[in-house]
Amino acid sequence: MTMASLPYRVTPARVLRSEWHKFWTLRSTWITLAVTSLLTAAMGAGLGAAYDGSGEGGLDPVMFALLGTQFATINLGVLGILATAGEYSTGQIRATMTAVPRRLPVLWSKAAVLAAVALPLTLATNLLTFPLAQSFLNGTDLSASLGDPGVLRALAGNAAGLTLLAVLALGVGALLRSVPMAIGAFIGLVMILPEILAMLPYAFVDDAVRYFPGKALEALTTAQPLPGAASPGAALLAMLLWTAALLTVAAVVLRRKDV
Repeated sequence: MTMASLPYRVTPARVLRSEWHKFWTLRSTWITLAVTSLLTAAMGAGLGAAYDGSGEGGLDPVMFALLGTQFATINLGVLGILATAGEYSTGQIRATMTAVPRRLPVLWSKAAVLAAVALPLTLATNLLTFPLAQSFLNGTDLSASLGDPGVLRALAGNAAGLTLLAVLALGVGALLRSVPMAIGAFIGLVMILPEILAMLPYAFVDDAVRYFPGKALEALTTAQPLPGAASPGAALLAMLLWTAALLTVAAVVLRRKDV
């Protein structure tokens, strides 16, 4: 390789910069991120304003304030799927892989960019939404502050869980290469399958379900541990393993299958 060709050499940093540019130049990125934050904050404020303090107890103040993250789960999941499967639907993936023949740096860069955006966004949204909801909950049984035990850990845990779900969805999109199929598989894995399995009359199934991504996210979003739920540490580890497994399978398929 001559010195003249070095400026055009493919490096991890250049692949990362390319994926960062692609991510932010899509209008859907800006819309999805804005809607995610607004819906989470609006629902937290709305629930706080509507709560009359007549709850029977057992509600967790963090989970109550962050019920709007159900929208974030879907929105960020779809964003992750579009980052990979979206390129297959438009055919842009051929140009991407022609520019980066080794392929895997593209997948790792997409995952890194998505995580670098999702984590600070969700954490900032949570730190805004919780005090906003609490401004209406003062004096009720759900009154709490950021300094109360477990509150900051739950707010950060929810952000970490949502980020991992987004990256997991990115892996699903890379694996299935179809936006509709990937969205269906993601929603099925996170929201539907655990509820179906929980109806089975087997104790070992109940033990396994608590470590599914959706249930693990719930465990990360409570200031105080939920009865029958995984501990925050175990829930975070489970989500890390789910995400790593999906990305690994997607990487194997990406290496062995034509685009």
